[in-house]
Amino acid sequence: MYILKIKGKAKIPDYIQLRDENFTLKAYFRVDRPEKSLLKFGYNDEQMEKLLQIIIDLPFGKVMKLEL
Repeated sequence: MYILKIKGKAKIPDYIQLRDENFTLKAYFRVDRPEKSLLKFGYNDEQMEKLLQIIIDLPFGKVMKLEL
């Protein structure tokens, strides 16, 4: 699984993309409210904590391989 943080412009907010090993889009949600989306995609509390910290630390435009 890969994660990518995308910077929005003007009225478009910042977004996070989660992609699988084939780089197929699996999840797409706003940076400012990730909890609701992560619950919907089946992440447990421990995984969400790790992912939220990664989202905060991840620079815009960088692709990072996730190991949850």
